[in-house]
Amino acid sequence: MLNVLVINGPNLNMLGKRPKEHYGSLTLDEINNLMIARANNNLKLDFYQSNYEGDIVTKIQEAVLGKYDSIIINPGAYTHTSVAIHDALEMFNGEKIEVHLSKVDEREGFRKINFVRDVCTKTFSGKLEGSYLDAIDYLNNI
Repeated sequence: MLNVLVINGPNLNMLGKRPKEHYGSLTLDEINNLMIARANNNLKLDFYQSNYEGDIVTKIQEAVLGKYDSIIINPGAYTHTSVAIHDALEMFNGEKIEVHLSKVDEREGFRKINFVRDVCTKTFSGKLEGSYLDAIDYLNNI
């Protein structure tokens, strides 16, 4: 069984209230429950959400020190701004999967900047909650 840390960044705690055309209608708890169901007892999922960059960095550093085999991360807006999250992810030796609900590469120009993709193993985006489920499927099959 793989131990997986699922990290969600800023504003993802507000899913269900955000623009549905980009983020869908499900809450973060509903997405987490879909992930648990899809994990099929192959993965142990721990969920963490923070609106604070330093807290996310600290959580990744805890993963670097052990306990987790993989990280699924939706850094939210920090995708486009955080060298600190990039550097923390770079230290983690397990699978690192970047997920996004929307097609970030097809949105506003500033969203085309991505500080985490080059240190992640895989990226799934643009499929709403399906991006998270694709990450689970990927981990179920390695």
